[in-house]
Amino acid sequence: MPTIKDVAARAGVSTATVSRVLNGEKVKEATEKKVLAAIKALGYRPNHIARSLKTQKTQTIGFVVPDFGPFFMQVAEVVEDILNSYSYSLIVCNSNENPAREKERVRMLVEKKVDGLLVVPTGDTASHLREIQQQGTPVVLVDRMVKDMQVDCVLVDNVNGAYQAVEHLITLGYRRIGLINGRLEVTTGEERYRGFLRVFEDYNLSVEEGLIRTGDFSTESGYILMKELMGLPDPPPAVFVANYYMTIGAMLAVNEMGIKVPRDLALVGFDDMELTRLANPPLTAVVQPMQEMGEKAAELIYKRIGGDNTGFPQMYRLKPELVIRDSTSPFRKTKNLEVI
Repeated sequence: MPTIKDVAARAGVSTATVSRVLNGEKVKEATEKKVLAAIKALGYRPNHIARSLKTQKTQTIGFVVPDFGPFFMQVAEVVEDILNSYSYSLIVCNSNENPAREKERVRMLVEKKVDGLLVVPTGDTASHLREIQQQGTPVVLVDRMVKDMQVDCVLVDNVNGAYQAVEHLITLGYRRIGLINGRLEVTTGEERYRGFLRVFEDYNLSVEEGLIRTGDFSTESGYILMKELMGLPDPPPAVFVANYYMTIGAMLAVNEMGIKVPRDLALVGFDDMELTRLANPPLTAVVQPMQEMGEKAAELIYKRIGGDNTGFPQMYRLKPELVIRDSTSPFRKTKNLEVI
């Protein structure tokens, strides 16, 4: 079994330098790459128990997500791969979009002595996160922000993503556009709502408030709210659904009601998962850069647990992209909409 001395010899550095890399301390980038390459080549596995007793570090990072769905699991997979390359492990917990459960999961991870926390917050306030941060545990927020907290964040430009989606519908000739959105006290819901409104303002168009619905990011809420919109005496000919799970629910409702997309309804979703690509027709959707989000989050928390606080608090705003598929087509004055 290879030892730390073997790693040092192969990398051409001292054992102290290898230890610094393993402990997340700052070294030259070229040196770090040599050490990590030597670790990988030799298959070196450090004794985490012995090291944690000596350094008071557990080589673990906690990640609290609002669900175990495909979006956050793909982000977590990227984070785990990067942290594993630094000999760190990732513990992923589900808050189920419940603030009380989020607090409990965060408390549990802190009790397990994680070296740092990645959190997708369930609301716009987070006194529990501020307290943990003040106690010395690095915190990085992912996908969402909270109010009144100096903290590192890795976010998507949600305003721009929603803007692209609605502008696409407007350029196709639609003026009455429905919105199914998430909770406004959550960053993603509030920002996507702002993006929706901004397009109408820029094009000097009126927003029809009766076509706006707010849900809780769940499949069920997307299903219920789409049925509400399509059950109106004069339903909208186009709908933007600003969340993946709500998009799935909306698609289920449309299929159940016998509404044909895009003949009867132009539909745009948010997040580009396998199910939206395999739908009939394939869904026009705003694609979030999950790979980049995971990479930025992992590198940022690794930097902070290593004691590098340069640029704090740091915020990344990643650019989404609209992928146009077959669920949207030009507006026709006569809609053949028959709700079953």
